[in-house]
Amino acid sequence: MNNPDSENLPPLLQRIAEALERIAPATAPEVSLGSADGFIWQPESDRLEPVLTINRVDFVLLQGIARQAETLYENTRRFAEGLPANNALLWGARGMGKSSLVKAVHARVNEERGAGSRLALVEIHREDIPSLPRLLQRLRKTERPCILFCDDLSFDGGDASYKSLKAVLEGGIEGRPANVIFYATSNRRHLMPRDMIENERSTAIHTSEAVEEKVSLSDRFGLWLGFHNCDQDTYFAMIEGYADRYGLALPQDQLRAEAKEWAVTRGGRSGRVAWQFIQDLAGRLGQRLED
Repeated sequence: MNNPDSENLPPLLQRIAEALERIAPATAPEVSLGSADGFIWQPESDRLEPVLTINRVDFVLLQGIARQAETLYENTRRFAEGLPANNALLWGARGMGKSSLVKAVHARVNEERGAGSRLALVEIHREDIPSLPRLLQRLRKTERPCILFCDDLSFDGGDASYKSLKAVLEGGIEGRPANVIFYATSNRRHLMPRDMIENERSTAIHTSEAVEEKVSLSDRFGLWLGFHNCDQDTYFAMIEGYADRYGLALPQDQLRAEAKEWAVTRGGRSGRVAWQFIQDLAGRLGQRLED
């Protein structure tokens, strides 16, 4: 027996399809990797958001990290030239210029290359690491060399996304695309808190194997660069370098005394504390921090 409503089914389905099409989000336009030097990965829309002006500090203003700066610069320069280079983990004390160095090195290498094949800096947020394979598929389609950058990378508790990161860095059958290098910053050398690793030692049946899995993530980075708290002379060198660069005219004795007091109120010395002091000083002097 035929259903009397069956003849109305196709028009009904058509109307439903048209309604769904109207409420569906518009497809984001494809972004060319040639449109900017910096991008932020947006996994929700599966697109790269261009950053027209990258927030950075000039390479020459980075004080107290000369060895780390030269090592990362040489690694990046070789990568830009198509030579073998390593993924890099910048780890250590907060505020000592880890992320600033990545951005400064990117800018310096691009300045030297001029109109040649410039590096793209692509930032992926820590919480978006599970989408990393999708991002690499996007980057694999272009010939432009890309620094894939994750700031403040770390893992806690039952977070298993570190396993996918391990596979992407070196262990997967596809491996890392030849035009991509991965730079990450972290306060932790092994990207995981000590108590998390110690917990594995106390609860695992095969202790060494469990701990090895946790620690081996950092081994995927061929280059480790450690950053440590700066001494007072280095802190003063940072302050004076900024003051000279931005024309903040203040007698050296007064500049150092105020900078020292600022560090005491912040509970320590670092590149970040130095920059915050310079911002406060410039504001008090009624000057703008412009190159």
